[in-house]
Amino acid sequence: MLPRLPSWEFNSGQERAWHRPVLVREVVELLHPCLDGVIVDCTVGTGGHAEALLLASERVRVIGIDWDEEALALARERLRPYGDRFVPVHEDFKRLEEVLLRQGLSTVEGILVDLGVSSLQLETAERGFSFQREGPLDMRMDRRRTVTAADLVNTLSERDLADLIFRYGEEPAAWRIARAIVRARARRPIRTTTELAEIVARAVGARRTTRVHPATRTFQALRIAVNDELSGLEGFLDAAIERLAPGGRLVIISFHSLEDRVIKHRLRFHTGRCDCAVRRWAVRREAEPCPQCGAARRLVLLTRRAIRPSEAEVRENPRARSAKLRAGVRYPMPREVSADRTLAGAVSP
Repeated sequence: MLPRLPSWEFNSGQERAWHRPVLVREVVELLHPCLDGVIVDCTVGTGGHAEALLLASERVRVIGIDWDEEALALARERLRPYGDRFVPVHEDFKRLEEVLLRQGLSTVEGILVDLGVSSLQLETAERGFSFQREGPLDMRMDRRRTVTAADLVNTLSERDLADLIFRYGEEPAAWRIARAIVRARARRPIRTTTELAEIVARAVGARRTTRVHPATRTFQALRIAVNDELSGLEGFLDAAIERLAPGGRLVIISFHSLEDRVIKHRLRFHTGRCDCAVRRWAVRREAEPCPQCGAARRLVLLTRRAIRPSEAEVRENPRARSAKLRAGVRYPMPREVSADRTLAGAVSP
């Protein structure tokens, strides 16, 4: 069995001042075989997962990527005690291959991605992510981007707004919300988060027998559009798997069904699941790709189904409730990893 992991304490007891990472123990357990090498935390945020990994082994080196300069500055300060074992990089994680090239690396032992919005972003009103705090309608994770949520809300046509809200927010009332936004902005531009939230709430009506705010899906849709979150996700997964050393592990956490759907299907594709017309649903166990759809066995899944947070974790951190974790190990695997697959819950494609 995997050795029992040590319990860890965050430096200076400041974990509540930073983003509280989700599924930390599960992440460390899944990446435990990688703790002698280099792990890339592609969305390091304020460093919660990275610190857990650094505490779990004195040999691991973590490269932390984030396109949010404010979060990266906090991670750099938080992880300063670990010296050169933590390397911060200000970049979009989808440019993983460029980052590794600059670090002089062709492959790494582990890759972690947490696609959630951090508490830092949600709780900083000036960032414009939260409908619970009044701030400018911004929502840019990377301040170098030029288009804000206010730009989209005030310039898109009613049809384009409805399409955006339905596609990225999976909001059934998308047309009603888009119409309300267009009518409101005809009187004056919509500039703040609370102003937009009130418009959406009036359009949707009372909360639909849940504790979820009526504006949740609309804000999600705008955030995804502003940051172009879904574009290139498949390509990133392809590159991440390609850059894993044999036996290396990929762990990815998503928070909404749009991302999880892409992740689930792409990981399945890399297990050799062939989706072409001739061999649909067949499994290619050889390394050579299918000449029609390109499927090849590059990955062995470590999670039969997505791992969800425990009830206890959700009670302590309600923002964890929608998290889904999926993981895989790079094929071909070293003999000792292959023989030990069941210890980490690895499953056949």
